[in-house]
Amino acid sequence: MRIVVDENMPHAQALFAEFGEVIPLAGRQICAADLKEVDALMVRSITRVDRALLADCPRLRFVGTATIGTDHVDQALLAERGIPFFSAPGCNKVSVGDYVLSALLVLAERHELDLGRMSLAVIGAGNTGECVAGKAQALGMRVLRCDPPRARQEGASGFVDYQTALSADIVSFHVPITEQGQDASFHLLGAKEIARCPAGQILINASRGEVWDNEALLARQQGAAPLRLVMDVWEKEPEVLAALVPHTELATPHIAGYSLEGKARGTWMLYQALCQQEGRQPRAELERLLPAPDVTELSPGRAADQALIKQLVHLIYDVRRDDARFRARLAIPGSFDEQRKGYPERRELSSLRLTGPFGEDPALAALGFRTQA
Repeated sequence: MRIVVDENMPHAQALFAEFGEVIPLAGRQICAADLKEVDALMVRSITRVDRALLADCPRLRFVGTATIGTDHVDQALLAERGIPFFSAPGCNKVSVGDYVLSALLVLAERHELDLGRMSLAVIGAGNTGECVAGKAQALGMRVLRCDPPRARQEGASGFVDYQTALSADIVSFHVPITEQGQDASFHLLGAKEIARCPAGQILINASRGEVWDNEALLARQQGAAPLRLVMDVWEKEPEVLAALVPHTELATPHIAGYSLEGKARGTWMLYQALCQQEGRQPRAELERLLPAPDVTELSPGRAADQALIKQLVHLIYDVRRDDARFRARLAIPGSFDEQRKGYPERRELSSLRLTGPFGEDPALAALGFRTQA
């Protein structure tokens, strides 16, 4: 069996070698010629699986993406050809939740905000959106959920419409990119919505770049009443509207979901799917693939408030490091993908166990730390 994998997919060699030859390739450069004698294809979000890529692949019998999003894969084409497709729903939801939490705490310190007195709207309350909502609630924030598909299926109770969501103090986007249908998300935050946003409102995008109209945002930011933007994703990646970066609070190269656990979990889910398809029992365990974290245990010396939570979160992950690296390398050709490929090891909050009388706070567990409670 020959398996082509994105070279940035962690542990792919260790997990898939039992099936045969593993061929790592740069995700943006995988082409039809690479798949002529290949049985399985494992990608990430930067590889478009379409007719052009699948032009000559008679042996292909498995396609998987180690990501939550699937908009880069032509699933109808795969179904037409009888090729099973698998994704990794929820694989990096915790990592994205940690990213948003870290960003919120940075902005709270920078602008002297009491998050417990603020509202946060989650646009797209799926796996990732719900994770973000849970962390926000653990901070004492009032959470508004906007998810029209869920509202239609489950009833409107518990959900708000989009315009109401945009009135929150902070709005965080967690939707897939779609261009058609009643829930189309392309430029969901377009020129009209951007114009209506109040000055200083915090907007976060850790979903897909095309969900926001970047040019319209730049025009708004160059005016007299700018917004506070946290941007992990950009239109036309890996190209970035460089002029917009100085007008953001935090800017990063599509790495919100790049925790060690999140990336490994995505590969692991595809490994399990391939085992199932091939009628094998999984031989590897996810936990054994991960190294020991630098800090494994800590005992807080006082009850958790926003300041202490900030210290604990940023001990594990401080988004400002990614922001500084992104800005410093913005003008270097190819740096967007290079930063993703060479991303430093980052752990999830669950890698830290909190002990002692102040480590039993259920709010700390809800934020993602391991506690004694």
